Amino acid sequence: MREYLLTLCITAAVTYLLTGPVRKFAIVAGAMPQIRARDVHREPTPRLGGIAMFFGLCAGLLVADHLTNLNEVFEKSNEPRALLSGAALIWLIGVLDDKFEIDALIKLGAQMIAAGVMVMQGLTILWLPIPGVGTVALTQWQGTLLTVALVVITINAVNFVDGLDGLAAGMVCIASAAFFMYAYRIWYSYGIEAAAPATLFAAILMGMCLGFLPHNMHPARIFMGDSGSMLIGLVLAAGAISITGQVDPDVMNLFSGSERNTVHQTVPVYIPLLLPLTIIAIPAADLILAIVRRTWRGQSPFAADRGHLHHRLLEIGHSHSRAVLIMYFWSALIAFGALTYSVNSASMWIVLGVVILSAIGLVLLLLPRFTPRAPRWAEAFVPPRYRRRKVLPEAAGVVSAQECPEQEQEQPESRTPVAVGVSGVNGATAVGARSRTASRPASRPTSGTAR
Repeated sequence: MREYLLTLCITAAVTYLLTGPVRKFAIVAGAMPQIRARDVHREPTPRLGGIAMFFGLCAGLLVADHLTNLNEVFEKSNEPRALLSGAALIWLIGVLDDKFEIDALIKLGAQMIAAGVMVMQGLTILWLPIPGVGTVALTQWQGTLLTVALVVITINAVNFVDGLDGLAAGMVCIASAAFFMYAYRIWYSYGIEAAAPATLFAAILMGMCLGFLPHNMHPARIFMGDSGSMLIGLVLAAGAISITGQVDPDVMNLFSGSERNTVHQTVPVYIPLLLPLTIIAIPAADLILAIVRRTWRGQSPFAADRGHLHHRLLEIGHSHSRAVLIMYFWSALIAFGALTYSVNSASMWIVLGVVILSAIGLVLLLLPRFTPRAPRWAEAFVPPRYRRRKVLPEAAGVVSAQECPEQEQEQPESRTPVAVGVSGVNGATAVGARSRTASRPASRPTSGTAR
């Protein structure tokens, strides 16, 4: 455990220290795209944060290779080298996209090639545990197709959720923490060495996200860009592939005893099939909804819009930071709920706890819909958002409220139409092109990510 923690700390430190110079390089290189209609942030912000994350990945692998116990992972398995090869390819494509805006189909092809490179070096799914059947060996083509599909889905799910400051890095960090605990339990408790690479990948991924988050939290000074979002998506998928289909259920002696005991005992084996999906449950749901929404409108599935889950949270009335924290909460609930269930699937307290926390999450999610209004006599003692809006003075010739008390009710304030380029509540208003002669605001504006 100490070597895993050391690897995590080295990865986080390298990523954190390199992000500042990378930000300056991105500004000099011009990797600061103009504000688009779907963007939440108001000022052009440099991308290329994935450069620092990639060097953090390299530093973590290098340190682990020189540690006494983790060195065995490199000696007995070629998976770390396969991960580095695929990560280098997807990172390079991401850097080019952050600078030159590569076509979506080209990026999709590059993702498939990166997955194929990892498969060629041994990072692939070999078998699957099927309930009631046991271990089913996959052919080479079946394993390759399943591996490529998992890599592509995970990369795009993480890329889709990268829409607010600190959102993608925080959610992936939570997911990798849950996955690290699961993989470490399989490796340490059952003594299965095949789970060691996945444990290492999860520790390094946590370090990459933790090192980048201080620079990316609201208001963000730099975005990870596609070079970062696709990179952490690939590392997350690599960990899932490494342990899914690599851990032999027969080694754990789980297919024995009564049918009921077998079901309970095999939960840790089937969790690898489900845990990667629970980890990216929210990004995957966002991905599916986006594809359905765009296809229904007759648009390309790759066409960008402002209909993602984080955009909807802003439209409901959540602030930028609160929307991110709500997404964190649901990610942690799903990932750690599945992890806890894998440890003790027979406990009803776990299910009850997940249900209660889900109810709390729904209340927090819908809280802006039920914002209370203080009575008139208490308005001086509460924040402005809880006060009733003043009634507009009646125009000449219109009956006053005193003459018609039944018409006395809250009226919305008259609002001056907001011009393009001026932000709205919580920074959720789409921002268009700005005039160079427009005056800059006195305070520093909030910013979001470039999705």
